[in-house]
Amino acid sequence: MIPSLEEARRHFAEELRVTAHMGNDRLVEAFAAVPRETFAGPGPWRLLNSWDGYWTTPDQEPHWLYHNVLVALDEKRRLNIGEPNLWAYQLDRIALGEGERVLQIGTGSGYFTAILAETVGRGGRVDAIEIDEALAARATRNLEPWPAATVHPGDAAVPIDGEWDVVVAFAGATAPQAWWLDRLADGGRLLLPMTVADFAITGFMLRLDRQGDDLLARSVGRVGFYPCIGARTSEGEAALRQALGDTAGQHALRCLRRDPHDKDESCWLHGDGWCLSKRTLH
Repeated sequence: MIPSLEEARRHFAEELRVTAHMGNDRLVEAFAAVPRETFAGPGPWRLLNSWDGYWTTPDQEPHWLYHNVLVALDEKRRLNIGEPNLWAYQLDRIALGEGERVLQIGTGSGYFTAILAETVGRGGRVDAIEIDEALAARATRNLEPWPAATVHPGDAAVPIDGEWDVVVAFAGATAPQAWWLDRLADGGRLLLPMTVADFAITGFMLRLDRQGDDLLARSVGRVGFYPCIGARTSEGEAALRQALGDTAGQHALRCLRRDPHDKDESCWLHGDGWCLSKRTLH
């Protein structure tokens, strides 16, 4: 017997609670509340997993969407609604809370924007940037039930007004944008997939924590992501690809430096005006 959608969403959320080892009850309840089918469009759907590639659901029953699968938005571009387990894990670890302000880079059709908005509640705020005009318009319609969420059509390289407790990118970059760092509040957290351009899992998730003027940095898992337009350069990609060969250095990251300095042995990835460093902050 096909479960009701409420039952399917609840089972989905409780499964994520276990598989992603989530302790944030507000986040679990967000996964149980947000209807993924609203953001996936009409079925049947093209789903993606690590073994079979894309495959088509047998019918239009939305229960197919309540599993740890990616849902195609544009298969030719490999643009998908992302993997629930990955984001359940990462969002849980940054302790997203009620009333917080979130900047999301890459909203897609808005599913994870709704998850973020549901978690921070009406007293919070989610500003979501989407460069694809059609997707931005679609996300705006989809997100009408979540007044905390606002979609900003445009390039992630162009600043918008605000200060945020959490900045999270849903597309792969070769460097953080300076304005993301400038607008991260004290005590704020940033999640950024640092990736090369292909879709192999050859990048990593960078986490930054602001403590006053300091930005503590660490690598929190291997990832592969759709590229973030506006946050990539060919020079940055070449430097990142070389740095990824130093796995020990990647796991020894301690901070993101923005002070002028010459590259030395503590620099894991030395960029223009920023550096991921193995130097311990005091």
